[in-house]
Amino acid sequence: MANLKELRDERLRKLEELKKLGVNPYPAKAHRTHMAGVVVQDFSALEGQAVTVAGRIVGIRKFGVLAFVVLKDASGQVQLFLKEGDVAKTVAVDSQIGLEHLSLLDSGDFVEATGDVVKTKTGEISVAVKTLRLLTKSLRSMPTAQEGFTNKEERLRRRYIDTNVNHDVYERFLRRSKFWQATRDFLNEEGFNEINIPVLEQTTGGADANPFVTHMDALDQDFYLRISHELPLKRLLGGGYEKVFDIGPRFRNENYSDEHLPEHMAMEWYWAYADWQDGMTLTQRMIRRVADETWGMRTFTLANGLTVDLGPDDEDWPRISFVKLLQDRYGLDVHTCTLEQAVTELKKIGGEVEKIDNRSRVIDKLWKKIRVEIAGPAFLIDIPDFLQPLAKLQSDDSRLTEQFNLMLGGTEACKAYSELNDPIDQLDRFMEQQKMRDEGDDEAMMLDIDFVEMLEYAMPPACGYGHSERIFWMLEGVTAREGVIFPQLRRDTDESIKKIYPEVWALELKNLQNKE
Repeated sequence: MANLKELRDERLRKLEELKKLGVNPYPAKAHRTHMAGVVVQDFSALEGQAVTVAGRIVGIRKFGVLAFVVLKDASGQVQLFLKEGDVAKTVAVDSQIGLEHLSLLDSGDFVEATGDVVKTKTGEISVAVKTLRLLTKSLRSMPTAQEGFTNKEERLRRRYIDTNVNHDVYERFLRRSKFWQATRDFLNEEGFNEINIPVLEQTTGGADANPFVTHMDALDQDFYLRISHELPLKRLLGGGYEKVFDIGPRFRNENYSDEHLPEHMAMEWYWAYADWQDGMTLTQRMIRRVADETWGMRTFTLANGLTVDLGPDDEDWPRISFVKLLQDRYGLDVHTCTLEQAVTELKKIGGEVEKIDNRSRVIDKLWKKIRVEIAGPAFLIDIPDFLQPLAKLQSDDSRLTEQFNLMLGGTEACKAYSELNDPIDQLDRFMEQQKMRDEGDDEAMMLDIDFVEMLEYAMPPACGYGHSERIFWMLEGVTAREGVIFPQLRRDTDESIKKIYPEVWALELKNLQNKE
């Protein structure tokens, strides 16, 4: 069996032969009138009519004066039927290929075919080709679905092959697009305005996360890639906007997991004159609407085996008390327990205690041991103030925040709360967070004095909400890396690249040596 280099060399030979004929193997213009899938679906209306289709060749068979080509585009597949005497000869100036030069085409090439819609003697819906044009000559053979393309590492590195060969993967990212479009449509209908905010920030906040750092040459100053949309969007509330949201990437310089990627898409909305109770009602409606639009169903079996039923519109999701859960499970009063007591309970269940862990971090780790059991949907409430420095406090118990987290599939799929707008209280909480940073907690929030200044000009009472594409990953039933089109991977040079492009590999080696 020929190796990759030999197969590629054969295609290069065909490419040179096409060029010698005067054929441009990469013309700029196509003239498609119909999608392949439409030709098949609307055969009764299109039979006998002339159409022009364009797409990738996924199969070629030639039998003397007859040839059959399977053409694939985004809508599906259609057969091209070529018969000697009916197909125009090669016309190099138009990149037109006749049957006499069909052998110069390969599976993987993009072509354009014009002809009448017919059924062959075997009943196959086809385009009886009159002219065939080469649009793009491929130098590598695309694997077929029958051959399989299942190696996970290969699939993630070469998604452009994965989406060609594995139709379920191709469809997944169309659903991912629907997921975000449905979110956007819902919020637009609710009167929210999408306002894009910066990715580069001088001070980053809004979440407990370690940021990426970059440098802006124009200002000769370091900036952070945002870890959250929160503080800039709340500045917009202070600026007079009442319903705002943004959908875009955020960056958290942390480890990969099945639920987390350092770079991922997220959405946050902020709603003036609303509180956390309003937020829960809106969240139920939004998640159900997005599920309906994306998957057309509300019951999901997740990758971890849990089943989630989003339920009917007239049914509210249950509410679970954070304080009561930890009291019932560990016998801990989270308001009064010491760091040592919390550490003792964490060690009992095999949890890892790090030197920089403070009381808040240990309590959070205890909670995470419980949350994996909660299928949801449910709203986690009664979250202590020391775990959320940006939320208002409950009027009935000032130790608790007006916060809710959407529990879904054993994790927190969203975080939302009545926003803190007392500048003095906010500064005190920022100072506490800064103290935690100074003591070694890199994920504690930074002190953002500009945000405090905005609050001194006054921000209306509001509810804020945020979720990432993790909700999509969960309901789709895939891990984080499977849920994004091009996940970050450690750089690696394939052995075939070294052989096919030795000059490129030599440059890479030189660069690696220079870095060392």
